[in-house]
Amino acid sequence: MTITKVVNNNIVISKDDSHREVVLMGKGLGFQKHIGDLIDRHKVEKTYVMKDHGMTHRFQEMAADIPIERLKVCNEIIQYAKDTLQKNINDNIYISLTDHINFAIERVKMGVPFQNPFLWEIKKFYYREYLIGKAAIGMIERRLKITLPPDEAAFIALHIVNAELDLDMTEMVSMTKLVNHILKIVDDCFPGQIDKESVFYERFITHLKFFAQRIFAGKEVESDDEEFQEIIRNKYQECVDCVEKIRVYIKKTCNHNVTDEEMMYLTVHIKRVTTK
Repeated sequence: MTITKVVNNNIVISKDDSHREVVLMGKGLGFQKHIGDLIDRHKVEKTYVMKDHGMTHRFQEMAADIPIERLKVCNEIIQYAKDTLQKNINDNIYISLTDHINFAIERVKMGVPFQNPFLWEIKKFYYREYLIGKAAIGMIERRLKITLPPDEAAFIALHIVNAELDLDMTEMVSMTKLVNHILKIVDDCFPGQIDKESVFYERFITHLKFFAQRIFAGKEVESDDEEFQEIIRNKYQECVDCVEKIRVYIKKTCNHNVTDEEMMYLTVHIKRVTTK
């Protein structure tokens, strides 16, 4: 492989055997190097393969001003997230999360406090990702000797969830607000009746996360099982009334029509979490 561009002393651009543009990182990899020089493969610590030239360009612009040790720990965090979740994660996370962590470190060094207003919701709705965020703070402290505030675990979790769902951060925050408001409607309909420690409540929250994702993706779940839907409506009228309030709220705020099938699933989940 040969160098097609030197970004800085530690980062160069090249093309792999499949002629894809790649970003290569390694200490001293670009030191006193020029376009056309052979790359010392022994110095390559990380190879970034982005999905298009635009993403490659954005990454190299961002990485050019970030110390290599920060890039390394961000890569370690992302790999840890992939290994832990065992899910597809959009490669854009190498840009979004690395940029966020670098900025968070700079805020700490300048003594600028920053709180996450969605800390509680993120812990509740995306607990696995939040635990990864906490682990990431530990990695940063061990590798860089910098202590980020606890709220950063939730910010990191949001970037991970964003990469999982392939949504932008604005949609991610809106989804979190939507799930939280649905839970408030259920709380108001059944005051003091919800067992928030039960496995059914955990499953309900998981269902709501995917439900919110479908709403923002404009997807609908349809079914021809009208007989079962009728049984549910007749058997759990209180829950149906609660779901109707959710349906009206979603139509008003998201301009999304909740299908009968979705309403049936919500009804069953609400019945489970309100049954002691």
